[in-house]
Amino acid sequence: MSHGTKPIRFHLATYNVHKCRGMDGRTKPSRIASVLKGLKADVVALQEVIGAGPGGRGQEEEIGAQLNMVSVLASARSIRGHLYGNGLLSRFPIHRHITYDLSQHGCEPRLCQRVDLLMGKHPIHIYNVHLGTSRAERIKQAVQLISILEDRKVQGPKIVMGDFNEWHRGPASKLLSERLDSLDLAPFLQWRRTYPGVFPVFHLDRIYYKGSVEIIKVEVPRKWLCLVASDHVPMVAEVHIWTQGKSQ
Repeated sequence: MSHGTKPIRFHLATYNVHKCRGMDGRTKPSRIASVLKGLKADVVALQEVIGAGPGGRGQEEEIGAQLNMVSVLASARSIRGHLYGNGLLSRFPIHRHITYDLSQHGCEPRLCQRVDLLMGKHPIHIYNVHLGTSRAERIKQAVQLISILEDRKVQGPKIVMGDFNEWHRGPASKLLSERLDSLDLAPFLQWRRTYPGVFPVFHLDRIYYKGSVEIIKVEVPRKWLCLVASDHVPMVAEVHIWTQGKSQ
């Protein structure tokens, strides 16, 4: 296979940071920053982040500052006067930041955070999600996500990542896989489970994509710091974006 142009290459990670509270009970955003520094990711989707409030700046801001990355927070609700939701860190300029409400009646507020990044002159759309804990809730949220991702007004490669809260290939995962390209971890990883931290037994964190996107390498790090910093283990992927498509 030959390619007409060189791809844009970068690393992205998805990480449910559990309010930066580790398996040892300590809340340390600096420890999350240390984990991410080791991953060398250029784009990071965070879930369960405590944002700005009476106590000062948010966790995403603190982590971003330590990594020299820009940060944005999409708040689903508040906790003790602080914003709370999904955050995104980026080494690339942020062109646009949009939030979609995925909340279902009677359930905890949930959202999809969309961040449009500029990689050179090329827009790349990152969707950071944290789906609900009930089966029926996730199915409805998956339908909403598909509608959001199929918006023809939003052109360019799209990457969806986050905590999908499905312990196996459930109905929401199947629905998303039917309409999007789904990252099959089997060729990349012998150990792909990301929850809970110290001894992960569930594969909750996933990556989907649409457009000229190629996943080159995936890692779920097993270092002790990664196992204790949150109740999830991060997932990092090397990604190639083909701005002019691929030719055979």
